Amino acid sequence: MANGNLASAFATLFDNSTHGEDSYLIRDLGDGHFLDAVMDGVTGHGGEEASRSVAEALEAATIRSPEDVISVLEEQNGDFFQVGGGRFLLTTASVALFLGGPLYVISAGDSPVFHIRGGEYQQLSGRIGGILRMGTAKAIGAGQDLILHRTEVNLAAGDRLVTASDGVTDNVNPAEIAQFVSNAESPESASEAIKQAIDDRLERGITPELLGGRFRHDDQTGIFRFFQA
Repeated sequence: MANGNLASAFATLFDNSTHGEDSYLIRDLGDGHFLDAVMDGVTGHGGEEASRSVAEALEAATIRSPEDVISVLEEQNGDFFQVGGGRFLLTTASVALFLGGPLYVISAGDSPVFHIRGGEYQQLSGRIGGILRMGTAKAIGAGQDLILHRTEVNLAAGDRLVTASDGVTDNVNPAEIAQFVSNAESPESASEAIKQAIDDRLERGITPELLGGRFRHDDQTGIFRFFQA
């Protein structure tokens, strides 16, 4: 993919074997433009159906601006709340949208997005991993009015982007993710390195103290995108 002097390549990590409630979407919008999205359905609250529905709606929609993404998420929120009353059909959504200018990040709930440059990372959405949980207050479907977080960042060749569910960040902390991704030669090797770290910790049943010291069983989703000239 190329857009002016900026191109990108991506790889994914996807293990939905714990609850089956994560969904993700990668859309090539042409001219090097793209949409990456990760949805993490809330366990016990119709999360599988909710996350899949948001992915399908984002795939079907015409996306020409961040406002188009917001419209999709707000429409999904209204549908979910009407049916579930804030107790059922709940999911996070973190969307990274590139249309040739800045990278837009629009999120509901706690699924994290990281922008990595020169070994340093900036968290653009989501909570810090560990034992503290934000809960479902800001999930899609949780309230009549959807609470969205929106930010943007300028991209440059060499930048790297990670959009993930907390099944990844509950077991590999953000600094570790930044190190793995910065050291990787390709998106595929970044995905493989993080998956290997998660599997090693699963086998031992422990994680670093910063993350609570105990492995957290959850679905794992990550989209790793590398930018180059």
